[in-house]
Amino acid sequence: MNRPGSGNGAAPPKARSDAKDVAQLAGVSTATVSRVLNSPDRVDPATREKVLDAARKLRYVPHGAARTLRSHRSKMVGAIVPSFDYALYARTTSALQQRLGERGYALVLAEHHYDLASETRIAGQLIEHGVDAFVLVGLDHEQALFTLLEDYGRPFVLTWGVDPLQRHPSVGFDNRAATYQAARHLIALGHTRIGLLSAPLAGNDRSRARGEGLRAALAEAGLSLDQRHIAYAPISLPAAEAAMAQLLALPDRPTAIVATNDVFAVGAMVACRKAGVRVPQDLSITGVDNTDLGATQTPGLTSVATPITELGRAAADQLVARLEGQPFEAFQDYPVQLVCRGSTAPPG
Repeated sequence: MNRPGSGNGAAPPKARSDAKDVAQLAGVSTATVSRVLNSPDRVDPATREKVLDAARKLRYVPHGAARTLRSHRSKMVGAIVPSFDYALYARTTSALQQRLGERGYALVLAEHHYDLASETRIAGQLIEHGVDAFVLVGLDHEQALFTLLEDYGRPFVLTWGVDPLQRHPSVGFDNRAATYQAARHLIALGHTRIGLLSAPLAGNDRSRARGEGLRAALAEAGLSLDQRHIAYAPISLPAAEAAMAQLLALPDRPTAIVATNDVFAVGAMVACRKAGVRVPQDLSITGVDNTDLGATQTPGLTSVATPITELGRAAADQLVARLEGQPFEAFQDYPVQLVCRGSTAPPG
């Protein structure tokens, strides 16, 4: 028979460390340990680090369920994005997660594939699992979703756009202004036949607004958007390349393309290279979001810089403030800016 602690026997399970053990090791009170774990921003950095270091050494993990019952909060925030495939949503949610982590909150991530009914259903499931608050993408959502969140008292913030009627808290930028700036740049260069490469419009207010920005700039210049010069595709390089190939095959193809994001713009550049169409000598291309993907092309992509990471941080700050009863700014509208590179020039 093996005795506890003998060479071949299994040692008895080690007693679990608790908050008192952490407090003793860190030389603080249990109340301070509680504050560090529940409201870390309210504790000075030196003390906070001592407590967290002690917790790490003791492998102490607070009992989440018990803490939720006491506080009626899980300290979880849900982000429901249209798609995990689009890299920029990942950049925004990465910034969101980092800022939430700094404030002692965790992020739960889900996607709805541009299906707004699915988004409402997912939100209900997350509420059932105790998620405290929500980050949503864009301005298009079912009224049933807003009713659900309000009925259950779950704060939410819209991102990637600012509600023009200020009905719902939002942090974002003017998507219409982004393509308006790009189109104005192309018009100033002398282009009159400008095409549009865009994501489908259903459930995607960002795509609609970016198309409207191009049309507004054209209208101001006495021009219009030829329906034959519009191509819609899913957000991927192969799909963008295929859509652009269709535009290049037209007998009176555009002399410039406004792509509603950099993925479309780079896909368009790939199609041009394969077709022997020179950028920008034969055709100019602009994008939106000013990503590394576009900046590192040859030639570099002219694009509109958008506040991708700032949105994640601002959304986190707003929701934490609301959950903790602090003042917050409900509507934050960030600027966009055209960044000119080598992919645009006067028409050949």
